[in-house]
Amino acid sequence: MTELKLYCTIATQPVVETLIPRFEAEHGCRFSTVWNTAPVLVKRLQAGEHGDVLLLNRAGIETMTAAGRLIDGSHTPIASSATAIAVKAGAGRPDISSVEALKRALREAVAISYSHPDAGGASGIYFAKLLQQWGMEREINAKTRFPPPAGLTAQFLITGEADFAIQQKPELLQVPGVEIVGFLPGELHMVTHFVAGIEKQSPHPGLSKAFIEALRTPEARAAFTAKGLDPA
Repeated sequence: MTELKLYCTIATQPVVETLIPRFEAEHGCRFSTVWNTAPVLVKRLQAGEHGDVLLLNRAGIETMTAAGRLIDGSHTPIASSATAIAVKAGAGRPDISSVEALKRALREAVAISYSHPDAGGASGIYFAKLLQQWGMEREINAKTRFPPPAGLTAQFLITGEADFAIQQKPELLQVPGVEIVGFLPGELHMVTHFVAGIEKQSPHPGLSKAFIEALRTPEARAAFTAKGLDPA
């Protein structure tokens, strides 16, 4: 049986993993999938690993393109998502209506959660830079619960270990029992775009292309929307 190797960012995992079984059944293949943050996947690929389909953030695809790894013309926009803030369902909602309001909410919170920047997640890297720019890094990190690499910040909402969590919206929604407060305010709003491509070394370029097309069907687009992503 033909095996397709997929390197896929965890932000799109909730949708992609639901679409794989049908594709396997229709095409008589099976997937070997590596899930992680896009920067971690890129590091593994740069270290010598190879796949058939890469579903990474735009920066990751650009890195693989610059390295000559992808088939020309195979780049396909799939979806995008914004960094958001969530609370436990029914809990008080922090005021994040402006940059200054967000800073106050951070200072007033007993504890928060965001992804450690060293884990490679886009939202964690971005939020850590904001804290640095504001001179709040030490103060806020002292009361931050960091999930493990590729982990979910909203898990700490359910356990009561954090008042609110910051991560990409689809990742926050992977944890049942949480509510989205909103996106980062004003000029802080940050959107990550996810793009698929096919490796030049793939022995199955036709099947890989068919899978990427399956990620853009009306059914797939509806699934992305349901999980908090905006289909391309």
